[in-house]
Amino acid sequence: MILRFLNWQGIAGIGASLALAALLLVQRIETRHWRKQSASFEQLYRREQSAFAATVADYRSTAAKAAAADQANLRRVTALQNAITERTSHDFEARLAAARADALRLRGAAEADSGTRANSPVPGLSTAAGSFAEDPGKDRLPASDALTATEQAIQLDELIKWVRLQAKVDNNPSSVASPAGD
Repeated sequence: MILRFLNWQGIAGIGASLALAALLLVQRIETRHWRKQSASFEQLYRREQSAFAATVADYRSTAAKAAAADQANLRRVTALQNAITERTSHDFEARLAAARADALRLRGAAEADSGTRANSPVPGLSTAAGSFAEDPGKDRLPASDALTATEQAIQLDELIKWVRLQAKVDNNPSSVASPAGD
């Protein structure tokens, strides 16, 4: 009976069966290899996804911290600038009030002096001095114009001081030094 199978067709069938068995074995080995490779790639993919999620969370956390720091810096700078503005405004009002009080005092003194000086003779310069006696108030501004000029000079002076102090305010959140004032 075995001889019947050993003819050329039987041998070809056995050879084909062995070849198919070898191909099946190779296919199983390849399948096992690619399953392992696929598991490795899936693990790598999951690690990359978790690293990406961690990076995104870090960026969001850092952005939130930076926004909070910016808000704190904004409050600090605004408080410093408001303090400078308030102090300069107070100084301006004080200087303006002092200038007005001085002008009022000088105006009252001038009115009082004009009544007493009219009776007392004031000697002029002799002609030997080389010039005529001039009126001392001739080149002066009227009192109201002088007060206005003084007020404007004080205003400009305080504005310059305010601008210089505002320029000294450091907007950088890393430093917290405040200007000492001039």
